[in-house]
Amino acid sequence: MAEENENGQEKTEQPTPKRRQDAKDKGQVPRSKELNTTAIMVLGAGGLLVFGGYMLGQLFQVFDLAFTVSRNDIFDPEAPARYFRHAVALGLAAVAPFAALMLLAALVTPALLGGWTFSGKALQPKLSKLNPVKGLGRMFGPKAAIELAKAIAKVTVVGGVGTLLVWAMQGQIRQLAQAQLEPGLLQGATMFFWAFFALSCAMILVALVDIPYQLWDHTKKLKMTRQEVKDEFKQTEGKPEVKSKIRQLQQQIAQGRMMENVPKADVVVTNPTHFAVALQYDQKTMRAPRVIAKGVGEVALKIRELAGEHRIPTFEAPPLARALYYTTELEQEVPAGLYLAVAQVLAYIYQLRHARRHGGERPQRPKPQLPEEFIKYTRAAGWQPGEAPGN
Repeated sequence: MAEENENGQEKTEQPTPKRRQDAKDKGQVPRSKELNTTAIMVLGAGGLLVFGGYMLGQLFQVFDLAFTVSRNDIFDPEAPARYFRHAVALGLAAVAPFAALMLLAALVTPALLGGWTFSGKALQPKLSKLNPVKGLGRMFGPKAAIELAKAIAKVTVVGGVGTLLVWAMQGQIRQLAQAQLEPGLLQGATMFFWAFFALSCAMILVALVDIPYQLWDHTKKLKMTRQEVKDEFKQTEGKPEVKSKIRQLQQQIAQGRMMENVPKADVVVTNPTHFAVALQYDQKTMRAPRVIAKGVGEVALKIRELAGEHRIPTFEAPPLARALYYTTELEQEVPAGLYLAVAQVLAYIYQLRHARRHGGERPQRPKPQLPEEFIKYTRAAGWQPGEAPGN
């Protein structure tokens, strides 16, 4: 059964990314104490296996320093301080590598699940934790039962592995009683290090069970009601008037960029007064002519003005202008069905430009015809086949 919030609504929806981020900002991330403990113990046991021999060697030097004192040092009042400083230096050198490894493990292991979080909100006192009723609920609730089950599992697993280790090493344990001091210490330390490593690895079984549970429990706590999802969406998207203002600004920016492209056009196809579509075509880089600016009303007037300022030719073809406007987005190629009509216009513009520069007969103005599937756009705009251009 799904959990309910304070208003009695069921939390049936998965937490959104914003919900998860807000929880992380508050320091609420999935954590597994078993994973942290296991990782530190395994790294610690591995560190003892790697640095154990070096640490024992340093320890023997401390013993030699403490129990091997010359006659002159006995009567030297400064000798105890000198011996103490030397012993401390040896001791620090002995534990430094292992201590550095443990410090690294303590810093890294919390990031294995949930990552690092630095939140002052998690340090703030919560009066709800002082509520005795809720405290009893935590002590005898489902979570307490799960923690008890994990504790029993840890005792069972570690105890079982420990019992097997003692049974397997009982012969070596008996031999320690007959060994010399230094070899006995080395052998005993080696046995202890390996036993500690095995017991630490046994904890991995508990951690592997606890990690999925903590992830599931964390997601369960963050689940949302449908109303909470809707409210969050409204907050994320913002108020309608704000969104309208943003869209307006975006349109203004896009329109400004579009106007900057008008001087690059080869021709502007017009209605002639209500629609204007600027076309560009480069045989080397373009597969087909491309719409680089378009507009109606005041925007169309501005396009025509810019075209006049930069001596961009205009071509009055109401049905073609309207069809291009309704069927093509900015920076897109014209539809294949309009290739022939656009090609006729561009050919006429190129021939007219050549005639003006080099002289010659003025080309005949074409009358582009639209395929049947594009007639509907001109009809929707109020134009009917057979009408004179400019209506």
